[in-house]
Amino acid sequence: MASPEEHKAHNAEAEKRILSDVKEHGFHIALFNGDGYSPSFAYTIGLYKTFGYPELICFGFGLDLLHSVLSEGKKLLDKQPKPDPNVGYPDFLEGFDVRFLTVDEARYQYYFGYAAWFYKSWDFPALQIVWPDKQAFYPWDEDFNPDWKVGQPLLDRDNDFKFREDRNLGVYTTRQVLEGFPILRVAHNSDGDWQFLCDTTTDVADLKVVCLEHIIKRDASLNELFQLKYGWTAWRETIDDDWQTWEDPDEDEEVEETE
Repeated sequence: MASPEEHKAHNAEAEKRILSDVKEHGFHIALFNGDGYSPSFAYTIGLYKTFGYPELICFGFGLDLLHSVLSEGKKLLDKQPKPDPNVGYPDFLEGFDVRFLTVDEARYQYYFGYAAWFYKSWDFPALQIVWPDKQAFYPWDEDFNPDWKVGQPLLDRDNDFKFREDRNLGVYTTRQVLEGFPILRVAHNSDGDWQFLCDTTTDVADLKVVCLEHIIKRDASLNELFQLKYGWTAWRETIDDDWQTWEDPDEDEEVEETE
């Protein structure tokens, strides 16, 4: 786990690199490794300032391919600054078809931290580059490969349900929660199971299984935990307190030079 001093030094170096790349190339590409649960992703910084284009974000590939996708995205914007969200771009990257979606500003805070630092605000447009599965289905298509859904969250929808799992996923809770007790502890087990607990009972007989959507509808603040890693636990004293985690996350970040 990185110390606060190491985080501060990392951020200072990243910010220095961002400013250098934007000055030299017009934009910067920030790359973030996945953590086993949340997917890898990358986004641009500076396209809006330098060219008037939306910033771009993409998920789910290795870092090298993400870098290439965003670089090609900038080239496409050079030709078409406002890509049509209703059509595909089959010649985008060696015949690889993609679509562009407008990112909902409510999602910016979870992904565009360095961009907000660069612009000193959240006031910039952003598009998500979305890729299909091997059968050419997109994540919003019924036949899209279900094993790939968690690797590509869609940032233009579902602000009321940010979790990557299906809404009908079975999760553990307690009889007391279903009777109205507040959820004070959330565990995301290493096997992928979720537990939403009130911390008033340890009796196995009180355990219940409900769909994930039902739990989120009972307490919308649980959406804040949609990126809780495997093996992590979140906890709060009362329903009005902020969530705390049992350990601080390591930010597996990499910042690379644009081309």
